Amino acid sequence: MAKEDVITLDGQIDEILPDGRFGVMLENEHRIIAYTAGKMRKFRIRSIVGDRVKVEMTPYDLTKGRIVFREKVAGGGGGGAFKKRR
Repeated sequence: MAKEDVITLDGQIDEILPDGRFGVMLENEHRIIAYTAGKMRKFRIRSIVGDRVKVEMTPYDLTKGRIVFREKVAGGGGGGAFKKRR
Protein backbone atom coordinates (compact mmCIF):
# COMPACT_ATOMS: atom_id res chain seq x y z
CA MET A 1 0.00 0.00 0.00
CA ALA A 2 1.52 3.31 -1.10
CA LYS A 3 1.66 6.35 1.13
CA GLU A 4 -0.77 8.24 -1.13
CA ASP A 5 -3.50 5.58 -0.94
CA VAL A 6 -6.76 6.84 0.49
CA ILE A 7 -10.05 5.19 1.38
CA THR A 8 -13.19 6.97 0.14
CA LEU A 9 -16.40 6.35 2.09
CA ASP A 10 -19.90 7.83 2.13
CA GLY A 11 -21.41 9.32 5.26
CA GLN A 12 -23.73 11.90 6.73
CA ILE A 13 -22.85 14.95 8.82
CA ASP A 14 -24.38 14.61 12.28
CA GLU A 15 -22.60 17.34 14.25
CA ILE A 16 -20.80 20.64 13.63
CA LEU A 17 -17.68 21.08 15.75
CA PRO A 18 -15.43 24.11 16.34
CA ASP A 19 -12.56 25.04 13.99
CA GLY A 20 -14.29 23.93 10.79
CA ARG A 21 -14.60 20.28 11.74
CA PHE A 22 -17.61 18.00 11.50
CA GLY A 23 -18.78 14.79 13.12
CA VAL A 24 -19.59 12.33 10.33
CA MET A 25 -21.47 9.05 10.69
CA LEU A 26 -20.22 6.68 8.00
CA GLU A 27 -22.39 4.10 6.25
CA ASN A 28 -20.63 1.34 8.19
CA GLU A 29 -21.87 2.90 11.49
CA HIS A 30 -18.45 4.31 12.49
CA ARG A 31 -18.23 7.94 13.60
CA ILE A 32 -15.25 10.06 12.60
CA ILE A 33 -14.10 13.67 12.80
CA ALA A 34 -13.65 15.31 9.40
CA TYR A 35 -12.64 18.68 7.99
CA THR A 36 -13.47 20.25 4.63
CA ALA A 37 -11.00 19.94 1.77
CA GLY A 38 -9.21 23.01 0.44
CA LYS A 39 -11.21 23.13 -2.82
CA MET A 40 -14.46 23.18 -0.83
CA ARG A 41 -13.17 26.08 1.27
CA LYS A 42 -11.89 27.89 -1.83
CA PHE A 43 -15.27 27.74 -3.56
CA ARG A 44 -17.17 28.36 -0.28
CA ILE A 45 -19.15 25.13 -0.33
CA ARG A 46 -21.02 25.04 2.97
CA SER A 47 -22.07 21.89 4.79
CA ILE A 48 -24.79 21.52 7.41
CA VAL A 49 -26.15 18.74 9.60
CA GLY A 50 -27.86 16.10 7.50
CA ASP A 51 -25.78 16.56 4.34
CA ARG A 52 -24.57 13.42 2.56
CA VAL A 53 -20.79 13.63 1.98
CA LYS A 54 -17.87 11.66 0.59
CA VAL A 55 -14.93 11.37 2.98
CA GLU A 56 -11.32 10.46 2.21
CA MET A 57 -9.38 8.70 4.94
CA THR A 58 -5.84 7.46 5.23
CA PRO A 59 -5.37 3.81 6.19
CA TYR A 60 -3.02 4.92 8.99
CA ASP A 61 -5.67 6.78 11.05
CA LEU A 62 -9.25 5.62 10.63
CA THR A 63 -10.69 8.14 13.10
CA LYS A 64 -10.10 11.27 10.98
CA GLY A 65 -10.96 12.23 7.44
CA ARG A 66 -11.34 14.95 4.83
CA ILE A 67 -14.70 15.87 3.28
CA VAL A 68 -14.12 16.04 -0.49
CA PHE A 69 -17.69 16.13 -1.88
CA ARG A 70 -21.10 17.25 -0.66
CA GLU A 71 -24.01 15.64 -2.50
CA LYS A 72 -26.72 17.94 -3.75
CA VAL A 73 -29.96 17.75 -1.79
CA ALA A 74 -33.08 16.98 -3.82
CA GLY A 75 -35.56 19.86 -3.86
CA GLY A 76 -33.05 22.45 -2.67
CA GLY A 77 -33.50 25.31 -5.13
CA GLY A 78 -31.24 27.71 -3.31
CA GLY A 79 -31.29 30.34 -6.08
CA GLY A 80 -31.60 34.00 -5.16
CA ALA A 81 -30.06 33.78 -1.72
CA PHE A 82 -27.55 36.57 -2.44
CA LYS A 83 -28.08 40.15 -3.59
CA LYS A 84 -26.79 41.22 -6.94
CA ARG A 85 -23.80 43.52 -6.93
CA ARG A 86 -24.16 46.78 -8.80
